[in-house]
Amino acid sequence: MQSTNGHGSRRVILYARVSTEEQARSGYSLAQQLEALREYAAREGYEVLEEVTDPGQSGASLERPGMDRVRDLVAAGGVSVVLAQDRDRFAREPAYHYLLRREFEEYGCKVRALNDRGDDSPEGELTDGILDQLAKYERAKVAERTRRGLLRKAREGKLIAGHVPNYGFRYNQARDGYVVDDERMTIVRRIFRMVGAEGMPIHRVKRVLEREGVPTAKGASYWNNTSIRDILLDDVYKPHSYAELEVLMTPEVAAKLNPEERYGIWWFNRRRVSVRQVTETSSDGRSYRRHQKTVFRPREEWIAVPVPDAGVPRELVDRAREAIADNRRPSSAGDRFWELSGGVFFCGVCGCRMRPDRKRRSSRDGRLYYYYRCPTRHRKGKDACSQGCSYRAEETEALAWGFVSDLLKDPDRLRAGLERMIDRERDGLRGDPEGGATAWLRKLAEADSKRARFQDMAAEGLVTFDELRAKLVELDETRRNAERELSLLQNRAERLEALQRDKDTVLASLEGPLIKGLDELAPEERHQLYKMLRIRLTAYPDGDLELNGEFSGKLCVCTSDATQGGACRIPITTAGPPTFGGLTASRCGATAPIGTFWTSAGPSPTSPHNKGPTR
Repeated sequence: MQSTNGHGSRRVILYARVSTEEQARSGYSLAQQLEALREYAAREGYEVLEEVTDPGQSGASLERPGMDRVRDLVAAGGVSVVLAQDRDRFAREPAYHYLLRREFEEYGCKVRALNDRGDDSPEGELTDGILDQLAKYERAKVAERTRRGLLRKAREGKLIAGHVPNYGFRYNQARDGYVVDDERMTIVRRIFRMVGAEGMPIHRVKRVLEREGVPTAKGASYWNNTSIRDILLDDVYKPHSYAELEVLMTPEVAAKLNPEERYGIWWFNRRRVSVRQVTETSSDGRSYRRHQKTVFRPREEWIAVPVPDAGVPRELVDRAREAIADNRRPSSAGDRFWELSGGVFFCGVCGCRMRPDRKRRSSRDGRLYYYYRCPTRHRKGKDACSQGCSYRAEETEALAWGFVSDLLKDPDRLRAGLERMIDRERDGLRGDPEGGATAWLRKLAEADSKRARFQDMAAEGLVTFDELRAKLVELDETRRNAERELSLLQNRAERLEALQRDKDTVLASLEGPLIKGLDELAPEERHQLYKMLRIRLTAYPDGDLELNGEFSGKLCVCTSDATQGGACRIPITTAGPPTFGGLTASRCGATAPIGTFWTSAGPSPTSPHNKGPTR
């Protein structure tokens, strides 16, 4: 850098920046940069006005707290030079260098770096510009080499190690593969069992893990619903056969696998993530927010890396994923449990699940209000969905619970509905389950017997090894099919047993004085009952709510004024009115008050919830 000793103003700002990645990769540190800058300033006789740092900030943008501070100081006047160790400490784009230089020149300030090669002449600016472009090219080249190196490593069947491995695994010594962590993998298998076999919602799984003190992947005490969902959807826990993996990997990687075993898949190159920082100015000052954009790459660009089998049955994985297939991302709408979310409350226009709305704070009393709204209407507008109502959460939940609790307080009605649901589940089993299991067990025994005979024939030279290999592949496929069908039969039988057990448990808990505890159930427990009873609450644009259960028909909960033409949403068929747990529904009368439950005998004045949701 050319000396300015003895010329003009001597006030300087020292600027240092480092990103976390740079510090780890190249040994940059803020202390090292500032030390070099102080030495230069002392040697040149500069008066240091301020030392400004930008720790953990990218040079790909000028929106940084430290850089904003530098620009504010320069705009205030009296600064002759802003000094950095390297030109790329100011910015990584040549265009940003030009912008800063022109901006600072308006205030009589210059931008200098210790590695400058030119001067203030046009030739000097050209030299520094060429060097900036070469540095940018070299960074792009290094980034591309790194990207291609990671792709090559993944195509060789090796993991790209991150900060934390998938829950239930740990890295091998070379950090390019997984080893099963038996203690944690037991928790993973239990999560799949609770969701896939026992029908628990994700939030209840979270509560169980926290109550038992099970640590998360990072050792925290509290689980996140999203992290549990990610476990259920990650192919690293789903067993894949050799035939499935063979078409996804190179022949060299497939040749290293055991055709007799199953493997999970760790995917690489699935998405591209870009992060940029945005500056926001308010009455409280300037704040910085990082905006992350994720774009999924085409499926053909994904790279499959085999990992050890997690030990979770394939059918259990499929059932767990099916159970959460229609779930939505956990809402950030507030710090309460939304008992009608997760597949209970639906929009009657577009069919989407009603989503918890963000809390709204009253300017008068500071209270918090919670709502359910249609996400389609919220995202795409009224042209996509005419559902214009937002439903007050407390009142809607109380209204729904008022009917369900009345149903639960009549064990005879509830028993009839539960038995019908179990009968339908039993009718869904194809043929004779016991006979089917016996047939598939016989098939397994035959496959094992044939395998031994073919191996004996190959040992005696009666068949070639190519013929033996083909026969063994055929037998393996037969065995997999038999094991899959046996697993299906077992899962269906277990589901039927779980339904029967739940029915007995619910009915037993509703006998005697325990029935009084219904009004004290927590929102999570109410939600679990809704899911077990297959309750579905539907909202219509005019404010009407329709409550029904899959196993026992429908009931209308009117929230519009019947004197203004409001009517039940119950379809009346020639076979007679539908019923809900033995309760018959019919059309509303002309004098029905808002929010009244209706039966064939007329309105139910004993319902404690007669006020409809606020719109």
